[in-house]
Amino acid sequence: MKIQKHFQKWLLQEDLNFLLTNRIPRITLTRFMGWWSQIRNPWVAKASIAVWRLFTDLDLSEARKTQFASVHECFTRELKPGVRPVDPDMSVLTSPCDAIIGACGEIRQGQVYQAKGFPYSLQALLGESEMAKAWPAALEGGKFVTMRLTSSMYHRFHAPMDAQLAHVTYISGDTWNVNPIALKRVQALFCKNERALLHMKLADATPILLVPVAAVLVASMRFHALDVLLNLRYKGPNEIPCDAHYSKGQEMGWFEHGSTILLFVPPGFEWVDGVGTGHPIRMGQALLKRV
Repeated sequence: MKIQKHFQKWLLQEDLNFLLTNRIPRITLTRFMGWWSQIRNPWVAKASIAVWRLFTDLDLSEARKTQFASVHECFTRELKPGVRPVDPDMSVLTSPCDAIIGACGEIRQGQVYQAKGFPYSLQALLGESEMAKAWPAALEGGKFVTMRLTSSMYHRFHAPMDAQLAHVTYISGDTWNVNPIALKRVQALFCKNERALLHMKLADATPILLVPVAAVLVASMRFHALDVLLNLRYKGPNEIPCDAHYSKGQEMGWFEHGSTILLFVPPGFEWVDGVGTGHPIRMGQALLKRV
C-alpha cells in the first residue's frame, strides 16, 4: 500500500523515528494504549485495526479468528492449529516467539550486546537479588540472543524446550522503544525498561533464562503461571516463586503489543545454520542445538 510504504520510508529517517517513538510521554501513552486496547466495541476495534494496517504489514490470515471485539484481542490473537510447527528434535532449542533476530553471540565476562558497539552487563539487566547474582557465573561462555517482536507480529511466546519455570522476577522501569534505532542510541536500554526474568530449568536441570522486555505502548505482560498481570501499575511482590512445567512449544504467555525477548543459555549450545542478526524467525523453528 502506498501509505504504508511512505510511512515506513518516513520512519527510516533515524532522527525523526527516534523523536516520534521516544521523545514523547512514553509511560502516559503506554497506559493510554492499555486502556484503549481493552475497549470492547466492534466499531472501535475495526477502526483501530484498519488504521494499524495502514502503517504496518499486519497479516491476520493465520489467526484463529479474524473478527475481534477489541484491539487487545487482535494484539494477543491465537493462531490456527498447525501454522507454527515445532521442531521435534529434543536436542534443539526452538525460538519462543515470532521475531527478528537482533544482536546474538557469546557471553563474555558477564557482558552482552544490545547492538554492535553497545554492550551492557548481565548483572545490570538482572538486578541485585540473590537469584539474579548467580546467573552471570552460570551463563559465562554461553550464548545470548535478542528477539524483537514488531507490532504486527504474533505476540504469544512459548517454551523453547521441555522446561520448568521455577521463579519470576519482575523489574519495573521505563518504556523506551526497542527498535534498532533506539538500541544504537540509548546505552543499556534493556537495563532501563520494564522486564521480567523467567528463571527456567530444562529436563536435565540445565538453567536457561528468558527475559521479556516491555517497550513503549506495551501495556502489560501476561504469564500463564502467574495469577497477576505484570505492568507499570503492578505493586509487587517483585520476586514470585512458581512451579510450572511446560512441554516444548507450549504457550507461556503474551505481550499486549510488540517488544523483545532476550534468551540466555549456558555453555553447551551452538547456533543452528541460518541464525544471524536481521534474520526473521518463527516460533518453533530451530534456534540453538546442544553440542
